[in-house]
Amino acid sequence: MKKILMFKMTGCPHCARAFRDMETLFNEKPAYRDIPLEIVDEVENPDYANQFDYYYVPTYYVDGKKMAEGVLSKEDIRAVFESAL
Repeated sequence: MKKILMFKMTGCPHCARAFRDMETLFNEKPAYRDIPLEIVDEVENPDYANQFDYYYVPTYYVDGKKMAEGVLSKEDIRAVFESAL
């Protein structure tokens, strides 16, 4: 399994939707819960966030490779988790 790194920002409506979609995906496929997932708030950790090449949140990286960024569908998020399995 590969690690997923997610960047988010408190108050971001797209991030809130991503979290709801992730919860739905976890219920649909419990194996997704076993994937190592690091969630970083870019406002709380700007020095760390600035080391990565992205412009919009939410952004997902799998093993250091950017997989999805910005306004995402549940299917976009599913593809991130599938690539990490």
